[in-house]
Amino acid sequence: MTPDGRYLVVRGRLWRAANPALPATVRQELVQQLMSARRALRGTRPAQERADARRRVDAVKTALGERGPVWWTDGAPDYNRKLARNTPYADWYERLERSQAAAAGGERMQPR
Repeated sequence: MTPDGRYLVVRGRLWRAANPALPATVRQELVQQLMSARRALRGTRPAQERADARRRVDAVKTALGERGPVWWTDGAPDYNRKLARNTPYADWYERLERSQAAAAGGERMQPR
């Protein structure tokens, strides 16, 4: 997670984190709804069911703050889905990679 808590980094890419201001009970309910919608996408389903499930996933991720308007209020831009190395988080990410490589025995981890 970035130092400001706004993003998770997966394979070198920033993904917006859920709004930390959400009450735990609300967050838990939304996560349950998200998992239910994702389960509805598994297997062979009629096109309309899959479209409905995708809409549910989008609505829940928006409610969590992972999509849609940003949840922070300082006016900082959104870098969701951007490569960390191409954002203001680049220096932090480089240091993170170096420390992870050192912990792994010196092999440098390459972002994908």
